[in-house]
Amino acid sequence: MIPIPSGVRVWLATGHTDMRRGFPSLALQVQEVLKHDPLGGHLFCFRGAVQI
Repeated sequence: MIPIPSGVRVWLATGHTDMRRGFPSLALQVQEVLKHDPLGGHLFCFRGAVQI
């Protein structure tokens, strides 16, 4: 289990995210869609599509 300090928010992205995008593109998505600072201390979780 990963301890999360008090006051840290966890944001879960809905839908599928192309995980090949890398950190710069995911950080830009956080800035544009959520209007938050990706380096502000909160956790942003993305989900990739399942390939069968």
